[in-house]
Amino acid sequence: MNKTTLKTAAAPTYPHSAEFPDLKQRLDDLIDEAVASSLSTEALAQSLAGSMDEIATMIRAIPGHEGRLIERGIALVARCNPHLVVLTQNLRLPVTSAALQLVGLNNPRNYRALTLDADHGGRKTYTPDLLIVNTQTKIAHVVDAKRSLISYESTRIDELKQRMLAAALVVPDLLYKQHHRLVAEEVRIVILNAENRKTDIDAGIWPMSHLDHLVEVAGAGEAIGSLQQNFRSRIKVNWEAARKTFIRSSDRRGGRILPIHAGTEEAEPGVDEIQDPDEDTAAEISDAPRLIKLGFAQVPARH
Repeated sequence: MNKTTLKTAAAPTYPHSAEFPDLKQRLDDLIDEAVASSLSTEALAQSLAGSMDEIATMIRAIPGHEGRLIERGIALVARCNPHLVVLTQNLRLPVTSAALQLVGLNNPRNYRALTLDADHGGRKTYTPDLLIVNTQTKIAHVVDAKRSLISYESTRIDELKQRMLAAALVVPDLLYKQHHRLVAEEVRIVILNAENRKTDIDAGIWPMSHLDHLVEVAGAGEAIGSLQQNFRSRIKVNWEAARKTFIRSSDRRGGRILPIHAGTEEAEPGVDEIQDPDEDTAAEISDAPRLIKLGFAQVPARH
């Protein structure tokens, strides 16, 4: 997979910026929420005083927390642009066999005039992390944010893109019917890789550093990078404090390891981005299909 970057010197500038104190405070608040329960000092100390399974569960939960933090951070940063409508809830999009075949066997120009009915889907669905609609350009982006793609094989990434393209066929109908008659004349998909590796701009896999161009907010990608770094730093601080708490507790009990009583919530398992039941039904094309465009996200033209 080729890595393509957009030269900063040639990149356009945007009237909206992520550089203001209120946004930074809101991002810090997101970190506070993410670590308040299962990643607090008390919760980590409790895990250390427990079994190996408890420690392993806690460690496995951290990437999931970071992934959800990135999604919420992108939504906050995107809202710096008043022309964007950012949707994050109830975004289960139907993915039918007919839609997958349509996308898999045809060039996009052969089906970009179609929009499928969002009310007639099968049980197989795809849930994007965000759906971002620009009310000025009438371009909608179906966004899947990944903390890392390092463990994804090429075939798995291709399957994800196919599902996203198939699901994108219902977006215009869904926006119009369920979201106050929002209009999308073009739907693009993009996978944002927070690790900034294993990217392919032309094929819709963008590094997080290109978030500026997606939401048209200067400094957006840098803001998410700082969010990640601050989250990891907080975890490190809490971990060190938890170790000291655990050691002191053990010393006070003459070397015996006893549980540290502290309220904590059970760590949540990782979230599977794509729901994939076994059965599905054929898609039904809207009686009056509207002309739309479907494809991958595009970097802005260089000046």
